[in-house]
Amino acid sequence: MIGARQETPEEGVPQGSPLSPLLGNIMLNELDRELTVRGHKYVRYADDMMIMCKSKRAAERTLVSTTSYIESKLYLRVNREKTVVSHVSKVKFLGYSFYVRAGECRLVAHPKSRARMKTRLRAITSRSNGKGDAWRKQTLSYYIMGWTQYFRYADMKSYLRGIDEWLRRRLRMCIWKQWKRIKTKMRNLQKLGLSKQKAYEYANTRKGYWHIADSWILSTTITNARLKQAGYIFFSDCYKLPATAY
Repeated sequence: MIGARQETPEEGVPQGSPLSPLLGNIMLNELDRELTVRGHKYVRYADDMMIMCKSKRAAERTLVSTTSYIESKLYLRVNREKTVVSHVSKVKFLGYSFYVRAGECRLVAHPKSRARMKTRLRAITSRSNGKGDAWRKQTLSYYIMGWTQYFRYADMKSYLRGIDEWLRRRLRMCIWKQWKRIKTKMRNLQKLGLSKQKAYEYANTRKGYWHIADSWILSTTITNARLKQAGYIFFSDCYKLPATAY
């Protein structure tokens, strides 16, 4: 479907089609065998591939010979823009990037993957999406569990703690906006343990939603424990630090 118009493609496989990785494995099976015969260390997922070499010069030679094999023997096109010779620390592969520590190659979520994650969280926790608390809780749960499962091999425990703090602030911002009226804010703050004087003071504040969401008052009334009790889950709840290096 292109907008409201249906089109029937005559060649190629639609981007994102479930058939695409299957066809990639079929077409590139011969390449796997060829690289194994040549003694290369490589990793491939569908049509995404990394070939590891000991030096930049060796990598450049491998790029030329492998590209020639793919195009002349398998009759496939190599994307010249995405195919590069680079140090492992500058590579993005399936959303991951890599670094070396104590002689071991470790995995982290690539900066672009992290940026996309925060963009998605902003959309889910928007103050004006009109979807309601139930939708927000369920959508956040699905997204957080899926994201942490996919990036479970990455080292990012401290990073996710920071993301959780930022996410809780956004949730407090949403809740504060939902209360709307001064009387509602006063009543709810008092229910959460705030004195009448402090509740009156904060209910009448002119500070913006994002600013008030980081205040001591909301942090000690809409606490982390109460957010969890309300049904929200966070990245640190789902993520387990990998036990081994990859």
